Amino acid sequence: MTGFLSRLLGGLPKGFTGRLAPDEAVATAAEVRDGGHLVATSLGLWVPDGDGPRRIGWHLVSKATWGGGAFVIVEAEEVERVGEAVLLADRPPRRFVVVAPGKLPQAVYRRVEGSIRSRHHRDLPGGGAWFVQRKVPGQDGTVLQVRSDPDTDLDVVRTIAAEVAAKMGQVNGLADS
Repeated sequence: MTGFLSRLLGGLPKGFTGRLAPDEAVATAAEVRDGGHLVATSLGLWVPDGDGPRRIGWHLVSKATWGGGAFVIVEAEEVERVGEAVLLADRPPRRFVVVAPGKLPQAVYRRVEGSIRSRHHRDLPGGGAWFVQRKVPGQDGTVLQVRSDPDTDLDVVRTIAAEVAAKMGQVNGLADS
């Protein structure tokens, strides 16, 4: 269903001012007590944000927890590219109290988990890092995301991320031949 059809069929809540992409389909939505809506679509989760709603791509939702009538969303920020890998840092958690969640918790869980193709934690000097291969909504292929633990040596993380991404590219190149 296209974004246009989603709007025609009532998938978007009344008063929602976000601009969906032409091929973006609405899965479900819920009203936020302090104003605005959380809207789960094929491309991401729309959240209320200052000047209006803003979409967080599913591949940038680090964590989404539901409990006590509220969603806590941790959004990742792409801070650096190392070869074909993307280094991430988590933004502070945001809490959204939802009036009536409906199917939103299940839809968010399904889409966040569905974007993950593989994940592995590796111990490194000073801590460690998560290496997560994810599907980016609306694009072909996957991206290697690397999120380091606090106090981990970032130079080591960069080196290993570049090596892993290069190996993944070689494997993918062989698979495509």
